[in-house]
Amino acid sequence: MITKRIIPCLDVKNGRVVKGVNFEGLSDVSSPVELGKYYSNCGADELVFYDITASAEGRALFTDILKEVAKTIFIPLTVGGGINTIDDFDRVLKCGADKVSVNSGAIRNPELIREAAQKYGNQCVVISADVKRVDGVFRVFAKGGRENTGMEAISWIKSCVEKGAGEVVLNSIDTDGVKNGFDLEMLEAVCNAVNVPVIASGGAGCAEDFLTLFNTLPKVDAGLAASIFHFGEVKIPKLKKFLRENNINVRL
Repeated sequence: MITKRIIPCLDVKNGRVVKGVNFEGLSDVSSPVELGKYYSNCGADELVFYDITASAEGRALFTDILKEVAKTIFIPLTVGGGINTIDDFDRVLKCGADKVSVNSGAIRNPELIREAAQKYGNQCVVISADVKRVDGVFRVFAKGGRENTGMEAISWIKSCVEKGAGEVVLNSIDTDGVKNGFDLEMLEAVCNAVNVPVIASGGAGCAEDFLTLFNTLPKVDAGLAASIFHFGEVKIPKLKKFLRENNINVRL
């Protein structure tokens, strides 16, 4: 049985970890270096690091803080934000990332996924999709959820996987930060469309939400969350113990 992963997410702006609701109203949380070290030590399976304003501000992802985070953690690190070229992949990997997450850069140039997968391997390329319902249709949003691309999300994600993305992070803008549970409908549609690991992001409010996620959608490989971990509402060791007690296979 495949082990389910629990993944904290660091949304970084101006060198600080921040968190909002529905991608808006950001509040300062902590230092990414300190928080990354904390999660590495307390049983997180991986860490995701997003420079959330790099794409919107049209700049490259900052690397000094990333290097510090990579040096202090001992779990796989996925990094995204402002990834637009193969050179960006190269730079981020050299800073210590294990996987590179691409969103707006792939929307602008879908061939970036193919090029990166051929150069670094599918396992290194993560498609991160920010998706929101618009008139009942799942639409892809760019630039940190600020811009509706008009593209239908499921076919877009499927095409990214066909080009070589080895993992999908599905960020539901509708449930982001709301803490009423993961977007099971949206996740099911993605799981049925692709055959690579799918990471659920957006909506976790308590330990039961992770249990519901893995029980309802066994194809989902991991649950990702931010504020409930950052603010100590859910502690990762306790969450994993709870999941194990409820027959979900996790690494303790």
